[in-house]
Amino acid sequence: MEHGRRDKRDQDPPAPNRDAAAAADGAPKATEGDDGAPDPKEGTTREVTPRERRPRNPPREIIVATTGREVRVAMMEQGRLAELHVDRGDERGFVGNVYLGRVVRVLPGMQAAFVDIGLERAAFLYVGDIYPDLLHMHQEEEPPGEGEEPAEDKPDDKPRAHAKAGQPQIQDLLKEGQEIVVQVAKDPIGTKGARLTTHIALPGRFLVFMPTVEHVGISRRIEKDRERKRLREFVEKHRKKGMGYIVRTVCEGAPTEALRADMLFLERTWQRVQEVCKNKKAPAMLHSEYGLVLRGVRDTFDDSVERMVIDDKRTFDDVRAFMDDFLPSAKERVHLYRGVEPIFDTYGVEAEIGRSVGRKVWLKSGGYLVIDQTEALMAIDVNSGKYVGSSSLEDTTLKINLEAVEEVVAQLRLRNIGGLIIIDFIDMDREQNRDKVYRALEDALRNDRARTNVLRISELGLVEMTRKRVQEGLDRYLRESCPTCEGRGHIRSRDTLVYEIFREVRREAARSAANLTVFVNTSPAVADALYNERYADLEQIESQIGRRIVCRALGHFHPEQYEVYAQATGR
Repeated sequence: MEHGRRDKRDQDPPAPNRDAAAAADGAPKATEGDDGAPDPKEGTTREVTPRERRPRNPPREIIVATTGREVRVAMMEQGRLAELHVDRGDERGFVGNVYLGRVVRVLPGMQAAFVDIGLERAAFLYVGDIYPDLLHMHQEEEPPGEGEEPAEDKPDDKPRAHAKAGQPQIQDLLKEGQEIVVQVAKDPIGTKGARLTTHIALPGRFLVFMPTVEHVGISRRIEKDRERKRLREFVEKHRKKGMGYIVRTVCEGAPTEALRADMLFLERTWQRVQEVCKNKKAPAMLHSEYGLVLRGVRDTFDDSVERMVIDDKRTFDDVRAFMDDFLPSAKERVHLYRGVEPIFDTYGVEAEIGRSVGRKVWLKSGGYLVIDQTEALMAIDVNSGKYVGSSSLEDTTLKINLEAVEEVVAQLRLRNIGGLIIIDFIDMDREQNRDKVYRALEDALRNDRARTNVLRISELGLVEMTRKRVQEGLDRYLRESCPTCEGRGHIRSRDTLVYEIFREVRREAARSAANLTVFVNTSPAVADALYNERYADLEQIESQIGRRIVCRALGHFHPEQYEVYAQATGR
């Protein structure tokens, strides 16, 4: 690390406001920070909770671009790309979908099971994510929740590999071939299958319906006690026994008629899931989440969104129809783009994408970040780069680290980075400066709706943190592994290959007849090295083995590929 009169709704939108900003979340479930209950903190882990987050979002814009089957949703904040979500039809996410699955394998040693829900890979279900009353839902006449109390009082998005106290072991709950109703909690990521839960959560505009959990939670972002009391009393009065709700942030100030309509809609949705389930055989989908655009409108379109601009008439009409039911007062903020050039070019999004998703990300001061994904974690390295400062080394280091904090958090959101993250800040000698950087990181994370856990910065300048990952990161949609290096980022050097070939030539000469010529087929770059820089060595090997060596350059060979064989000339 370096130190150092056209219908009003169809009118063209106003010109891009570079100081405005927008956001739309691609995550289908909107329960983060809205569960109404504090989360445990362990050890020295520091979790940024929604109550600590900034009370108001900055002004935002939502830009929707459609190209064939691809839909991209850009979220702009203060003229900068804050989030980018991509849906290419055949690669859309599965989070929030409800399935009737079949258990294909039970793993007592891991207290988990593999469940076939019709995807390419079997999905994974932890024992702690099983609600016993739902195991035979498709055979029951009454909806769940009408009988016994549920096993827990609120949903949890963390994996639970161990049964709760008093809960049976997984081998006592599931058996191979058994059919079970599940919901996707986390998309397949890499080689891992989807993560499942039987604790169903159906998000609406104002509420999240939990048919298996008898709990009413109020978003911690709703801070007025009188409003919290009003919402809780209304939901408690109208909810069915055994079922629960989470009151979302957008519910603040909403009329009770809107809440009641949302409750009825979600209950009818669950009733349809139960009815479909009775007539299906596993694996089968019982309920599908909204697509990317409508999901974003439902979950994040609030007063901070100054406008939403869409370049596709069909998508525009779908959003307007959705708003007729849920957000009629916000329809005038949705515009149909009629420009000639691509919408992302007009609003500067395409250029932002190009600048923001490279391995090296420059800071305004001249420093830069290097972002590398490994098998186990994401590493972010802060470098001083071209910045030399004007005072002491410690002050220079502090300024770069503080600037890097904002960019690091922006990159976490933009790239949708999740899992374990290590940030390597430039070393600081003073503890008070390390505390400043740590507090700045905490503060910046309060605008990130994904759940994060952050450890204090170490004496070496390292920060360990986790960020909830529900879907594949942005790189998954924009890049693929290099076919040449297979994602390693490097290949064996020409000299390494040349001397490997010389050793293989000796082996071939030793096991073949003395009258045969040794042929070497290799890539053009390596063949060029054999006949130029290493030609003297080639002649020496010929003299030592008493054979002629013929090298041939084959353009279709991989840079590391070669063949060595003995054959009589003239064949």
